[in-house]
Amino acid sequence: MTSSARPPAYTMRQLFVFVAVAETGTIRAAADRLHVSQSAVSLALTELERGLRTQLCVRRRAHGVQLTPTGERVLLRARALLEQAGDLAAAAAGAEGELTGPLAIGCYSSLGPTLLPRLLYEFNELHPRVTVDFVEDTQDRLEQRLLSGELDLAIVYDLDLSPELRRARMDTRQPAVLLPADHRLVDAPVVELAELAGEPMVLLDAPPSSFHALQMCSQAGFTPQIRFRPRNFETARALVGRGFGWTLLIQRPRLDVTYEGLDVVVRTEVEPPIPEVDILLVWSQDAFLSRVARAFVEFAVDGESIPF
Repeated sequence: MTSSARPPAYTMRQLFVFVAVAETGTIRAAADRLHVSQSAVSLALTELERGLRTQLCVRRRAHGVQLTPTGERVLLRARALLEQAGDLAAAAAGAEGELTGPLAIGCYSSLGPTLLPRLLYEFNELHPRVTVDFVEDTQDRLEQRLLSGELDLAIVYDLDLSPELRRARMDTRQPAVLLPADHRLVDAPVVELAELAGEPMVLLDAPPSSFHALQMCSQAGFTPQIRFRPRNFETARALVGRGFGWTLLIQRPRLDVTYEGLDVVVRTEVEPPIPEVDILLVWSQDAFLSRVARAFVEFAVDGESIPF
């Protein structure tokens, strides 16, 4: 700290109260959560706004509290500061060796069944007092949740990502064309994508996989004839197994059979070639990662450079 530095015009308690108000939506609910009076909550909120010299929320009688745009931004920083305060207390108490606390992770839907269970199990074995919660969703929605502070981390593909996210590489996948077992091209030395232009396609309608598949078709010079648009990765594979069409997917389960026990043929020898796609662990550039979140990043991307 330099001699010109000034102490902040707010307290950690005021930030704590503000976060409670933002998360509960009303002064009364925040007071109930914190076991204090409503007047104490209202006063702490007023003092915080006075110290920051800005309005953080609009208080509407009988309609709760609505954060202002500034309030939304301050909420992210307030949560980060409270996380840092908790880490500082743990360090001062000599508790660096034992991780405790919550961790909220997002995972792109098709990566969930093939990647997430092992990560959660092994991390929990190392840190049994950490409480991990997760949500599966499309990548665009996961990005929104990260940037709004709802999630600490997310596991996604390195496709169409926001520049507001920091990223660390976890693994790589080779996209492939999936064909029914009796398809005419299953034994071809190379699958020419253009040869599939006149056949029905099953498109996994979950961004960014859908955008990626359409882009590959466009580079091959055609627009696919989409017959079905399932939002579930396994449904897409099952439809291919039943002969309803072909598809292009990034993720590949260990066994090339559907839930019905039908074979699908997976071809990675494709023309034009489809580049590999990295799997990333990402978080908001504005977020200060807690000790728990940092530990998960170090665990999940072991051996890779981490942009902390």
